[in-house]
Amino acid sequence: MALTASTPLSSKPFLSPNPLPSSQNAPTHLHLLSPNPSRSLSISAVHAAEPAKKPFLLQGGDCAESFKEFNANNIRDTFRILLQMGAVLMFGGQMPVIKVGRMAGQFAKPRSDSFEVKDGVKLPSYRGDNINGDAFDEKSRTPDPQRMIRAYCQAAATLNLLRAFATGGYAAMQRVTQWNLDFTEHSEQGDRYRELANRVDEALGFMSAAGLTVDHPIMTTTDFWTSHECLLLPYEQSLTREDSTSGLFYDCSAHMLWVGERTRQLDGAHVEFLRGVANPLGIKVSDKMDPKELVKLIEILNPQNKPGRITIITRMGAENMRVKLPHLIRAVRGGGQIVTWVSDPMHGNTIKAPCGLKTRPFDAIRAEVRAFFDVHDQEGSHPGGVHLEMTGQNVTECIGGILHCDLR
Repeated sequence: MALTASTPLSSKPFLSPNPLPSSQNAPTHLHLLSPNPSRSLSISAVHAAEPAKKPFLLQGGDCAESFKEFNANNIRDTFRILLQMGAVLMFGGQMPVIKVGRMAGQFAKPRSDSFEVKDGVKLPSYRGDNINGDAFDEKSRTPDPQRMIRAYCQAAATLNLLRAFATGGYAAMQRVTQWNLDFTEHSEQGDRYRELANRVDEALGFMSAAGLTVDHPIMTTTDFWTSHECLLLPYEQSLTREDSTSGLFYDCSAHMLWVGERTRQLDGAHVEFLRGVANPLGIKVSDKMDPKELVKLIEILNPQNKPGRITIITRMGAENMRVKLPHLIRAVRGGGQIVTWVSDPMHGNTIKAPCGLKTRPFDAIRAEVRAFFDVHDQEGSHPGGVHLEMTGQNVTECIGGILHCDLR
């Protein structure tokens, strides 16, 4: 039922001697999650890897969580838009949807450059609120270990709220018409969602008449998991625990973790850590990935080839997707490896607007998703999901579409 560790049972994940900082005011560092939900997610992920069962992985959330934007309404709105998107996919595609948030731990930001220069002043790059601050001054940019503790507390509060939303009635299917975001209410897209929601309501009425009433648990709750990039290893290792029932190690900071483009070196510390935990894992893959290297990386992280263990998250841009993805699919298939293929159409389509801010054309995002499905159709493989950087707030990130968020 559960995923087994990618290391032998006698092995342990790589841990350094001093994970989280000590402080008289620090909380007891209890793990944020128990291993059992991660095992449940692994079962769902198995289904996403098997075309016959046809579920779809919907993974999404903010680019990076922040301390100053932390409030219940923001968490609720991100949860609500994932419910909304899940309802559209489930009803329109007639398939189960696995909902995974980039939430409750997505603080750290990978950086290509270690320093940032403004007006001749050189300071360390902003690396996420759990490391340093985004204000361009020496004090803010100095890494502060106490920020990890604040991130831990915020993640715990976020998880508590998500549990309440998922099991307390907010996610009940009969509320489907109420999940529409306020700023889309009077728009073409909002009208289309309202039309679909009304059709769902009609279907619920039929099911209720047939005996499946709206107070049935399957109608009033939803499964919802959390994920983030495994970037700040001292934080991750502090929340790693041995499961008393299986003897396996789990990173209990999230249900699912992924390794990024900048940290997936075969001999790197992040891969060494992740191969020792039993969580479902994602691998971010760009057009720079060599097919042979991908096969080797999968072997390291999943030597027993357990279904549901590995999700490959592709981020290439539409044209590169059509050229590069077929070679990766063939290499993985040739290695006999079981994976779930997911499209991240956001990170390969970032451009700089005339004002200097980064943005993404909606048409480019849509083109990459279409390319992803086209390639899998041509290769006879299964497109298992999408990974979206998004928000429930009415702010601008993408141009040409309806959903907007500020890209830092």
